[in-house]
Amino acid sequence: MKILINVVITALALAAATWFLDGIEVTGAGDQEKALTLVLVALIFGLVNAVLKPIIKTVGCAFYVLTLGLFGLVVNALLLLLTSWIAGEFDLAFHVDDFLTALFGGVIVAVVSWVLSLVLDND
Repeated sequence: MKILINVVITALALAAATWFLDGIEVTGAGDQEKALTLVLVALIFGLVNAVLKPIIKTVGCAFYVLTLGLFGLVVNALLLLLTSWIAGEFDLAFHVDDFLTALFGGVIVAVVSWVLSLVLDND
């Protein structure tokens, strides 16, 4: 059940990023198709974060310390761009235009996910 809640939270956070930023797009015929696309992209984003983020944190530990954690923003942006590319490979209608958009999108996704986790009491 916790995984399902995390996927829904991530999908809602991605929806917020598409709403706030013009460079992140979800296209589809209707609202149901867009919602399904967001859920599938949330699953991909979760898998990418679960597999790559611990490796990147371990290898880039010095960068996290030297930048006081700001390197995490760059990592989140790159993981969002990777998720966009993977979604494109699966013919999902999700696209992030560039790195700067991904950087702001990563911040929005992180903040909205954090707030929704507090509201929904994910424990």
